[in-house]
Amino acid sequence: MQRRAMAALAAALLAGARGRSAAQPPHPLAPTGRLRVGIGIAPVMSAFWASRDERGEPRGTTVELARALAAEIGARLELVAFNSSSEVVDAVAAGELDVAFVPIDAERAARLGVGPNYYLSVSTLGVLPPLAITRIAEADREDITIVGVQGTTTLRSAERAFPRARFLAAVGVPQALAWLRAGQAQAIALGLESLLTLRAELPELRILEGHFHALGTAIVVPPGRPEQLAAASAWMERAKADGTVRRALDAGGIAGPVAPAGSRFGA
Repeated sequence: MQRRAMAALAAALLAGARGRSAAQPPHPLAPTGRLRVGIGIAPVMSAFWASRDERGEPRGTTVELARALAAEIGARLELVAFNSSSEVVDAVAAGELDVAFVPIDAERAARLGVGPNYYLSVSTLGVLPPLAITRIAEADREDITIVGVQGTTTLRSAERAFPRARFLAAVGVPQALAWLRAGQAQAIALGLESLLTLRAELPELRILEGHFHALGTAIVVPPGRPEQLAAASAWMERAKADGTVRRALDAGGIAGPVAPAGSRFGA
């Protein structure tokens, strides 16, 4: 009886050793077993912005991309919410996040490990009555105040596009909307998808013809981590090819096309 017990114990120990030796090494994107992904939360939806459902759970394109990535690499997903893309970028640059999905410009490309674009978008202005302009070119006036989200590529681009206008930098989209409703600004600078979403709660909002900025939204990782960047880039290209990105965009109500294979900032 004792010999049988000892044999069973030995077999169990051997099986455990085999299991440990066969275990997969940590994935470069989640070396601790958890995948920390930053998302922007706002009452609008876009290729970057996520929102919350009636239960307070995050939903949208970046949420679906994060879930798909975590599932593929077998990591525990940890979503970290922020008020703006600039806050997400700061957290990635500091190594506080493993991955994020953000709009890219030259300033951000210099601070992050930037992978492929998954979406190409344009930014424009939404205006409220009594402002009567209809085209982007008409917004460069000294009597117009434009509100945007501080630290974003959209706001920086608007400041360059409309040098005579005045600007307000809001902490997040809710504050930008509050200032717009209060008459502190006559126009709001956002991505086209976000402005289309806003019209559900602001039916009087008019989206101006044309755009002042076009940019890619890409997967990013902390700087100076080539193995992590290579893994993120390979996954993103697969996700574009196998329909994962298309499904994520659909989940966020984004009808625009998936970025082409190989699309990158500066390429």
